Amino acid sequence: MQRIMLRAKIHRASVTQCDLNYEGSCGIDEDLLEAADIREFEKIELYNVNNGERFSTYAIRGKRGSGEISLNGAAARLAHLGDLLIICTYAPMSDEEVAQYKPKVVFVDDKNRITSLKAI
Repeated sequence: MQRIMLRAKIHRASVTQCDLNYEGSCGIDEDLLEAADIREFEKIELYNVNNGERFSTYAIRGKRGSGEISLNGAAARLAHLGDLLIICTYAPMSDEEVAQYKPKVVFVDDKNRITSLKAI
């Protein structure tokens, strides 16, 4: 049996840009992608702390060191600039993998700079 488990999370990142006229996706500072081990074009789930919206899209690479968290296309309607997001990825795992796996959690400040990394 496979279980769908949390693989990585960027916790309480601030939305820096919303662009309704873009094709879609979420631009994420490359430093944050690497810290969370999220790949470009990987499916991500987003949870808006401010309004309760929950939605999915895919990650694209933002400029390294920029603090970018940009919502594009339809996702731009689900948040406002400055809203806080929890960005997660999940993966199927066997019970043996679950017993040993620790998700990566990236904590950021109000400028989306990494403050700490944890494996929970």
